[in-house]
Amino acid sequence: MHAAEREDIILDALRKKGFTTYRHLEANVDASPATIRRDLARLEKLGKIVRMHGGAKAVESDQAAAGTPASLAGTPFEKSLKENISAKLAIGREAAKLCQPGEGVIIDGGTTTYQMCEHLTELNLQVLTNSLHIVNALLGQDGTQLLVPSGPIFREQNIILAPAGETSMPNFHASKLFLGAAAVSPRGMFQADALLVASQRRFLDRTDEVILVVDSSKLQASSGAIVCELNRIDRMITDDAADHQLIDQLRDAGLEQIDIVERAN
Repeated sequence: MHAAEREDIILDALRKKGFTTYRHLEANVDASPATIRRDLARLEKLGKIVRMHGGAKAVESDQAAAGTPASLAGTPFEKSLKENISAKLAIGREAAKLCQPGEGVIIDGGTTTYQMCEHLTELNLQVLTNSLHIVNALLGQDGTQLLVPSGPIFREQNIILAPAGETSMPNFHASKLFLGAAAVSPRGMFQADALLVASQRRFLDRTDEVILVVDSSKLQASSGAIVCELNRIDRMITDDAADHQLIDQLRDAGLEQIDIVERAN
């Protein structure tokens, strides 16, 4: 297969979904993994794609011309923080109870994971996070050690994402990962942006236990970018407004341990 044909396949995959993985390309491009990686490197130099851990994402033409990072899809942090606040407070408090003194954990950026912070005092945790909001919330805890990846800051949600490669991520392995989602259905957990998908997948590779923290409004049918299937998640914490029938469907799909907490007053 000629280079032009390979590039057409790569760019077509990006046009359809905005993001593609090395695994997908290796299955659909008649070339060696090394050749595919060289193709991606060449396309990145041409400004047509952005390489990320596990694959590549498309570059919008106006962003490529301006040389500025992409914006994240989804609701800005400050607005999302006010939505379903009673549920998020209860879920964050319950999630914090799972942390053990001196433990190393990853807390992914989000308005529900953010509610864990005030309950982590005195635990002397090591915390890897990509959220500047979470960093600020934990800075006042003298015993909490903080690590962050290096990379561009996306101001809508004050998240640091490191698409350049593994060297930008601290050498850290966690016993637990706490993360949120744009939506959760029997098909898996979803995010609204390919950059967030890639970031969360990198965290998934660095933990022993995955704990999904989402309020009941996120339990819905969805389409788009799947971060992982439900059998990759060890535990989910949600609130008591969750539909019981959907909870049963999630369990049948592989998410066996689901904790339902009463919303805060």
